[in-house]
Amino acid sequence: MDDLDRELGPHGPVEDYNDFSDDNVSKGGTNLKRPNVNPAMCKETPRETGFHRSTRICLEQIREAVLHHKWQEAAEYMACYPQLLEDTCLPPAQQNKELLWRISTNILHHHPNSTMEDYNNIYERMKHSGVRHHLMICLEHSFHLLLHGQNEDAKWQLSSAESWRHGKESAAQHQRAELISAYRSLLDYVIWCDKRFSNSDNYFDSDNQGMHDHFRQASLNLKEILKKPGVWDPFILSYVDMLELYDDHEEALKVLNDYAYNNNFPPNPNAHVYLYQYLKRHDASEKNLMRVLKILHVLVPSHELMLDYSTLLLNSENKTDIQKALGIILDMLDFTCWRTNMDVWKCLKTVIQRLEIQEDWENVVCEKMALREDWWPALHFTSFHASKDLEENPELWKVKASLAKVLCPKQALKYTADRVTNGKRT
Repeated sequence: MDDLDRELGPHGPVEDYNDFSDDNVSKGGTNLKRPNVNPAMCKETPRETGFHRSTRICLEQIREAVLHHKWQEAAEYMACYPQLLEDTCLPPAQQNKELLWRISTNILHHHPNSTMEDYNNIYERMKHSGVRHHLMICLEHSFHLLLHGQNEDAKWQLSSAESWRHGKESAAQHQRAELISAYRSLLDYVIWCDKRFSNSDNYFDSDNQGMHDHFRQASLNLKEILKKPGVWDPFILSYVDMLELYDDHEEALKVLNDYAYNNNFPPNPNAHVYLYQYLKRHDASEKNLMRVLKILHVLVPSHELMLDYSTLLLNSENKTDIQKALGIILDMLDFTCWRTNMDVWKCLKTVIQRLEIQEDWENVVCEKMALREDWWPALHFTSFHASKDLEENPELWKVKASLAKVLCPKQALKYTADRVTNGKRT
């Protein structure tokens, strides 16, 4: 219980809360973050009124029911607890509203008989309980509708939130408004996709005017959003997908290049991945492909596309490109995730075979392995690795065994076919 108390400990203001409950929906098969119920709120306070005592006891019962996953019992108590919204005497009024919002949605997520009407009632009531949480609740409500396939209703929620105003706009409120606008544009893209696949025979038929309207709405807003520095991966992919369908390759390439190379944006490996994938789809030259992968290698040397990079370098007739390919593959094998990958080891063997044609190939290999000779054998070439590889993947064992002495010529490696049986080597 102490661990659960810490889990349900004091919580901060909603401005610091970025993990919307619908992002972690338990019914969808993922974990839902528990609402932050401060146990101190369940304790008796001096000069407590009868009303405050009732709500305190009610909250304590809700908390106990939630901790023990008694969702029906929690829902019954929760039906009485919203009267707390009518209390104007307690100082942390906004905290109480957020608490009610979080607990209510958490119970509905877990309750086996909850309905969309229950969700809608809670969200609508909380939106009108105070201005501080309005935009965040609208966004969470739209996520929930989207998860249940109600795309148009989700868009309507965001459109109404986009036009919502109250008093002087703060910096935090401005940020939330921009986020609302971004997701509303993304929903235009989702609806555009639905119409696109339902009218797949002819994208440009006059009957598809609605589809083109959604394209214009989404593209205009996404174009503006993507001018602002940040990580906009799903928005970039959506915008480029639409531009590709309408054959606006020049704009798509410009957007991807800006996203990858604009210094105002934070370093983002995915930006280079998207650019590479786009160039590859449109038969760009190997030189352009390698230029993109070169930067990706600096950011993520273990990325799976480094295998593509090595293959492109092997296609080159330039002597130094083969040497670069050796460095790229060795960088991949520095990471344990590639330790038993057959394609990477085969690529390394191909690189070595290409290098052996060169006169100074042994010096090249020694130079690349100089900083690895102390720890590579323990990572790849122990007797344990030999035994395991021979048992699970004999072909991998053959490839590695043929490379062991080439990569570590000065070391007595134990990567052999001998295996230990009953404490003796056979």
